[in-house]
This record gives sequence, structure tokens and C-alpha cells, in this order.
Amino acid sequence: MSKFDAIRPFYETEVNDAIQGVLHHPMMKALMNFTFPDLPDEIWKEQLLRTHSTRDFQCNFTYKSLKKILEKKSDGLTTSGFEKLQKNTPYLFISNHRDILLDTSLLNACLFENKLVMTASAIGDNLVQKSFLRTLARLNRNFLVQRGLSPREMLQSSKLLSEYISILLQHENRSIWIAQREGRTKDGNDATNPGVLKMLAMASDEENLMDYFKKIQIVPVSISYEYDPTDFLKMPQLLAEAKQEIYIKEKNEDFINLMSGVMGQKKRIHIHVGDVLDKELDIIKELHENSNKQIQALAQIIDDSILSNYKLWPTNYIAYDILNKTTTYQHLYTENEKSLFERRLEMRIDYSNPLALQGFLSMYANPVVNKLKYENAI
Repeated sequence: MSKFDAIRPFYETEVNDAIQGVLHHPMMKALMNFTFPDLPDEIWKEQLLRTHSTRDFQCNFTYKSLKKILEKKSDGLTTSGFEKLQKNTPYLFISNHRDILLDTSLLNACLFENKLVMTASAIGDNLVQKSFLRTLARLNRNFLVQRGLSPREMLQSSKLLSEYISILLQHENRSIWIAQREGRTKDGNDATNPGVLKMLAMASDEENLMDYFKKIQIVPVSISYEYDPTDFLKMPQLLAEAKQEIYIKEKNEDFINLMSGVMGQKKRIHIHVGDVLDKELDIIKELHENSNKQIQALAQIIDDSILSNYKLWPTNYIAYDILNKTTTYQHLYTENEKSLFERRLEMRIDYSNPLALQGFLSMYANPVVNKLKYENAI
């Protein structure tokens, strides 16, 4: 398994050494003081030093940090669909992607509470450039997706990643979380990139790709936040794209987005896990012989599940009505909810810039547009 050393999480034998390496880091102190505000530093340090497995770290520290974030920075998390999953069974969770850390952390918390297999989760190596963050990611069973590679390097990296994911799912009894596309959705349009599925298929040992995808048990996941805590941070890229300009990230932009997502107000959050894709794969196999067409059809089925099960909030309906100058959905929100959203608009964007206004509103309104494509969805 040494071939995966550049991307893998820590082995259990490495966990305690890794913890000792970051025990006195100021960010660890800040995280632990936030999570355990009434606990003297010596106590949580002792507990960390007694930690020798990723599961113990996740359950005793990460999970409790997440509960504190939900308590202080949200109005609660609701879920649906978890009762359909089998205990002690690994799944490949393919999810829409809105927040760098929370999407996968929240799913793992739900899996933990439902006594289901928790995930190893994909994270771009650009997001963990700081050594402390990389250690924390590896302690939380994240594996790295290498970014910024040449086409040749990208091919080799994709093969390695695909093989690693396949081994975890089929031989290590470990679930996987991966986003449906590279990078977070900035404009509210969640769509599966067929390239992600092609990468996953590289490890296939089946004559037909659909037989392989059936074997690794794909479960689409829909996650929705009432307020996106990084909505205004996504605006510069959206504006650049609207002007057909190349967007260049600022230094530390990923880190600022990461921290804002965790510590910003999200209000209500909902996670839905869809059905394991099974019969759908048989239909694709019957309809398409060409593997590229099979991949395209599979991407559409994942999209159908994610979009049709996406939870719409008052903020989505309000944005749709403001953007389209209608009152179509006014029965689904209160005047107070609308006032709060308009106040957020005023505080977060330049109202005099029509592109900024449209971009911000579309970010919240597009999920309504997408859901309208599904009969009787609203």
C-alpha cells in the first residue's frame, strides 16, 4: 500500500505521533477551546495523547466540534433516507458540494449516529497547504486529490486515486465520500461531472462499467443549507465568469472560504441520502453499449436523485421571486424571512451592480429552477 503514501490518511500506528506533532499548535488550542469551552487545556491535551485511532479522534473530538458548530452556527440539522442503508456495508456517496469541510463532516456525523460505516473523504490538496490542516485532514480520514497537474500527471494521479477508492470500498469495508464535481458549486446549479465517474471507472475489473458501478454501491447525496455562509465570497468568481474573464484566486482564499464555511451562520441544514443505484444501472447497460454514453447516462441519474431530493428553503423561494419579479412562492415564506434575506443582500453585495445582484440571487434561486424540472416537485 506504500504506493498510496502521497494521498492516504494516517495509518492507525501513525495517529498518536501525528497528534503529538500538532498538540501545541495555536489552531488546535482554538479548536479545542471552542469545542470544550469549560475544560482546562490539560484535560483535552491528556485525552488527545490517549488517542491512537482515526475513529477515536473522529468520535471524541471531530464529532463534538461539529455538534458545537451546529449548536452555535446553525438552526439545526435534519436528515432523511439513512434508514435505508445497511449496517457494516460500505457505500460510495456521491454528493453535491457546497461547503469545503461541512458537507463531508455532516454526512459522517449522520453515519456515526446511525451506526453506519463512516467515510474516507476526498479533499483537494490545494485546501490543505498548511501543515496543520493537512494533519487534521489525515486524522479525519481524508485522502488527497492532487490538483494543478499536467495532463500526463493527471492521468497517473487519477489512476492511483481510482485504485485507492476501489480498494477501500471492496477490501477495507470503508465507505467513500466524493463530490460530484471538482470544486464547490458557486451558482446553485448542482451537476455531476462525467470526468469524476470516468476517474472512478479506471479501477474497473468488469467487462461492463455498469457491473463495476453496481458492485461499489453508489448512493447520491443531497445537502442543502438555508444560508450559504460563503455566498458573498463566491461572488468575485461568479462576476469574473459573467464577464468571461479568467478568475485567479487570492492568496489564502481557500483557507478563508474554509473557515467562513465552518464559522458562518447556516440556519437550517438538510441531508438526504438517496437509494443505492441498482436497477438504473441495468437499464443503462441495456440501452447503451458505448462506455462514454453509459457514463453520461449515469451522471444524469445521479443528478436526478440529487436535484429531486434537494431540500428547498424559504431563502430559495424568496430569491426566485425577487429575481423574477413574481410572488409565485410567497405562500412558502414569511414577510420576516423575506426582510432578513433582503437585509443579507444589502450587507453582502453592491446593490448598484446588476451583475452582482443577479449572481447572488441566482445562487439561491437556481435550486428552485432545477427542482421545477421534476414533476410535482414543488
